[in-house]
Amino acid sequence: MHLSIGELAAQAGVKVETVRFYEREGLLPEPPRAPSGHRRYREHEVRRLRFIRKARELGFTLAETRDLLALRATRGTGCGDVKRRAEEKIADIEGRIRSLERMKRALRRLHAACEGGDVPIADCPILEALEGEFPE
Repeated sequence: MHLSIGELAAQAGVKVETVRFYEREGLLPEPPRAPSGHRRYREHEVRRLRFIRKARELGFTLAETRDLLALRATRGTGCGDVKRRAEEKIADIEGRIRSLERMKRALRRLHAACEGGDVPIADCPILEALEGEFPE
């Protein structure tokens, strides 16, 4: 059974433009075409596209997703290889969370320092801080 690009996208939970993007990026092989020129996908490409979508939802980059796909297709690869990549992604996410928490604290301090209202824009502590150093 062959699927159109729209059917593939719908079954995988992505947009048609996303399918084309992943093809351009080499994450999804370009399928054969019907004589009319329309792409003809197979059911296993739905699974691959779902894999890509879910990896991206977990924060894996395109390159990391490409690596996971390669690991999945490589015989002799152990689950430990995938686990190491998951551990690296967890550490990356934890680092980003710490960075976002620092940003939130700084923005809260700036927000609290601003009286708002009719204070002239030239005296806005938020804008002044953006020109200088952020409070830690």
